[in-house]
Parts: sequence; C-alpha cells; structure tokens
Amino acid sequence: MGSSKKNILYRFLIWRYRHISNKNFILLLSILVGFLSGLGAVFLKNSTHLLQDILESDIISWQSSFYFIIPVAGLFIVFTLTKYLFRKEITSAIPSILFSLSKKNGIMKHMESYFPLLLAPITVGFGGSVGLLGPAIGSGAAISSNISTLFHMDRKTRILLIGCAAAGAISAVFKSPLAGLVFAVEVFSLDLTLVSLLPLLLASVSAIITSYFFLGDEVLFKFEVLETFSIYDTPFYILLGIGTAFASIYFTKMYFGIMRFFNQFSNKLHRLLIGGIAIGIMLYFIPNLYGEGLGFINNLLHEDHVTALGKTPFDIPKSNIWVAIALLFGITIFKAIAMTTTFAAGGCGGIFIPTMVMGSALGNVVSKVINNLGIGIQVSEANFTLLGMAGLIAGVLHAPLTSIFLIAEITTSYELFVPLMITAAISFSISRSSVHYTIYTRELAEKGELLTHNKDQTVLNLLNIESIVETNFISVLPNQTLEELLHKAVAKSNRNIFPVVDEHNALLGIVLLDDIREIMFDTKLYKTTTVEMLMRQAEEVIQLEKDAAKTVMKKFQNTGAWNLPVLKNDQYYGFISKSKLLTVYRRKLINFTR
Repeated sequence: MGSSKKNILYRFLIWRYRHISNKNFILLLSILVGFLSGLGAVFLKNSTHLLQDILESDIISWQSSFYFIIPVAGLFIVFTLTKYLFRKEITSAIPSILFSLSKKNGIMKHMESYFPLLLAPITVGFGGSVGLLGPAIGSGAAISSNISTLFHMDRKTRILLIGCAAAGAISAVFKSPLAGLVFAVEVFSLDLTLVSLLPLLLASVSAIITSYFFLGDEVLFKFEVLETFSIYDTPFYILLGIGTAFASIYFTKMYFGIMRFFNQFSNKLHRLLIGGIAIGIMLYFIPNLYGEGLGFINNLLHEDHVTALGKTPFDIPKSNIWVAIALLFGITIFKAIAMTTTFAAGGCGGIFIPTMVMGSALGNVVSKVINNLGIGIQVSEANFTLLGMAGLIAGVLHAPLTSIFLIAEITTSYELFVPLMITAAISFSISRSSVHYTIYTRELAEKGELLTHNKDQTVLNLLNIESIVETNFISVLPNQTLEELLHKAVAKSNRNIFPVVDEHNALLGIVLLDDIREIMFDTKLYKTTTVEMLMRQAEEVIQLEKDAAKTVMKKFQNTGAWNLPVLKNDQYYGFISKSKLLTVYRRKLINFTR
C-alpha cells in the first residue's frame, strides 16, 4: 500500500512538472494551505466553545465554586496526553516556527499539525488564560511544512507557505486578511515582494472564505465606529501610547520572570499543581481571566463594563465608576500573570488574544479616567478600548502594522487610522527601546538563531557552523619530541597547524609550522625539544554549541586569524578557516537573495 501511494505521488509530480509551472503550483498550494489553516482555526474555536459550554452548563452547575479544581484538571489532562500519548513537550507555537525557519529550513514534524488542535481547547476550555491563535498558526505552519516536503518544494517556498499558513490563521480567526498578510511579514520576516504577495493574499482569502463557510457572518468583535478622529484628542492618544508601552514592558518582563520561577521546579507535576492552584485562585477572585476573554472585550466595546466585569465573590458596587476602574486595572495587571502561569504549568495556547484582552482593559481604564476627572472632556470608551488593544499588540509583539490593520479591519472602518498609528507607533518605539526582543524572539536572538529583515544577519543565522568545520588536522601530544612531531605530524599532513591535546582530547594549544621552520632541520634539538615547549595558545576558540555564525565572524575579525580551533563538548573537534567561512557565506547569500 505504501509503495502504491508513492507511485501515485511520483506520477503526479511528473505530471505537475510537465503541465503546471512552479509559480502556478505555489499559488495552488497557497490556496490549499489557507483552506487547511482556516479549517484548523474553525476547529479550535468550535471545540473550545463546546467544552466551555459543557463546563458552564447545568451538568456541572457547581463550576463557579470549584475554580480551584477545574484548571488543575485541565492541566492534568494535558500533562497526561503529552507524556503518555504524544510523548512530546509543549513548546510555544511561534518561537518553534521561528526556530524551524532558522535552523531546520522550515521542516516541522507531522505531530505538530494536530498536537495543538487537541491540547489548546482543553487548556482554554478548562480555564487556562491563554489564546487559540498561536496554536492555530502552529498547526497551520506544520501542515504547510509537510505539504511542502510532500511536493518537494525548496526551502524558500516552504518558508513562504509557512507564512501563508500564519496569514490564513489570522484571517480566519479575525476575518481580517490584510492583518494576516502583514503579520506574516512582520513576525516571520518575509520579504514582501510580488513573488510573495500573491500567495499570501490567496491564502488569506482562502482562509476567510473557509471561516465564512463554517461560521457564517459571525465575527469575534461586533462593533461599529461612531465617533471619528478629532485633532483635539491627540494628547490623549499619545498618553495611551505611553501607557500601553509601559504595560507591554511589564507584560514581557512578567512573562520571563514567572517562567524563570517555574523553571526552578524540575518536576513537571509540581509545576502543574502550583500553577493550577495559582490560576484557580486568580479565577475565583477575577472570573474574567477564565479562557480567552473575547466576551470581556465585546462588552467593553459596547461600553457595558458591569457585564464585562461579571460576578465576583464579593459584593462590590461595580456601578461606582472608580471601583470599576480599579477592577479593570486589576484585570490589566493579572491577565499577564494568569496567562504566563498557564504556560509555565504546562498549558498549550497563545499570547496574541491575552495581549488584546489586557490592552482592551487598559484602554478602557484610560478613557474612564479622562471622562471622570471633571475637566469637561469626553472621549469614546469604545474607541480607546480598540486603541488599547492596538497599543499592546504593537508593544508586546513588536508588530505595529499588524495592530493597525487588525483593528481597522475589525471595525470595518479606517476612521481610527490616525489614532491607531499614533498609539501603535509610540507604544512600539518605547517598548522596543527597553525590551529589544519579544516573547517570540528573545531566546532565539540570544542564541543568534533569529531570522530578521536584515539579509546579512539572516544569512549568518542560516549558516550551519558544524558543516564548515575541517577535521583533517593531525593532533599531537604535549610530551612528544620535535622528532616525533616532524615524522608523525608534519611529514604526513598538508596543514600548517597542529592542535596539541591531552589524553582526554582537551585542547591545550597549537603548534604553527612557521614557529618550527627555523629549527626543524636542527637534529640536535630532536630529542630535547618537546611539543609543550613549542606550542602557543590559540588566539581564540570557537565553542560549537554556544557560538553562532555572527559570533564566529566577530572572533575572526577581532583576532585577524585565518584558522581558529573548534571545541565540541569541551573537546577538540577541528578548525574553521576564514576563507571557507566567507565562501560558504557568499554562496548562501546569493542563493537567499536570488
């Protein structure tokens, strides 16, 4: 059966090469990828809502009293599935995709296609304070990667189709095709050219049609802009941009801080219990942190903060505007904590929609404060709710264009375009100057594995350093004599460098042919001179596991050396020559840019 499937595939590929050009085939694949990404997004949404409806129905009428149990139960189910069924650790979708693009030529495992589709609904449905967009993008990217491999697409096409999957997922979730396209360009560092533009557009359109087919006209946010841009409100847009910038910095630092705290616990069950109980406590006191929080945003957009805040365990007069402001600000603070705790405890989800929830609460807080200061100025609370979302997306994800186009498409209006640009630009600028990398990119950037729009930097990141290590150097021991060095190494090697190692293959130094040229024919020194007396320290050493290509380039630049020794697991491994490194770099650059 397997061989017959391969034969069918080979026949199809031969037929395709004869009848369909590569350009047209890529367009067809982008439509397919968009459809499958849209299908995945629809499945995630419907399955999560079904699970939430079951938990909130009369079947489990005691749910509100057991917020402590439900998150732990959901995380335990996810833990059990990952350990015994999938046998794979949960990783954040976008960083995993970025790593795949940088170091694996966009190749992703089959399991990553369905892994998030099963675990994310359980995490969110049982109260995990994360989003579904990240898993939708991750699933679509894995599907597109495997489709590319199946049809023998090259690396560049595979990366483009992964971008199409991301564009399709966002387009299907928000019904915003332009935002999906811009997200793929901003976050995955795709080049927006005529070659990439059409596939991205087709994938977005295909995904949004799929969403309309299964969900009809249903949209996440039902809102229409009634109050247009006023030049007199500009100072308040600037104020909101500054506020969302600092909130973005808080969001990012809180994320890494909580993750560091949980990483202290090596036992995953301990993380699960501590995280699950913490989430349960937060949900008990702030029920709005339950799940994604889309209903919360919708209520704020309709200026109904009482419904948005919902029931609390205490008799708090939410009609009092300053109490409402305090509660909304509490949501702004604790959404980041609840989201990160869900991840750290072993949950599966994304950060995009929690970012929007936090931004909507902050934007609403700012508008309410302005309206109730008694200075005679009134601003639109709904508009500021939208602007707050844009500011947080721009600041947390460093994706200002995505935030602008997303909110503009959500409102089906460009009336807020100028306020969106002001808020997003200020938030992005301040956040980027303080936090150079996002939750998505920090770990990869620190390892020198992050793809960016800087082509030189990207090509360096794509280089496989181990592939250019030369290992045909003859090692010598420090106690060997000059005679042994000449007969056992120099005479048998076409190299002019000889690494000196100990009995455990640890690098002690190097001997250069130039250093012994003057004495190599002096037979009086053959027995009395040892390698240890002749060797020198290497000007620099390359650590294969730690040093990225950019670091290697800097070491060559700083030392002026033409060859540098390489260590692997702290043992001598070989040498890298500057000439070979530059040759491979130039070849990679030509292939990347053509």
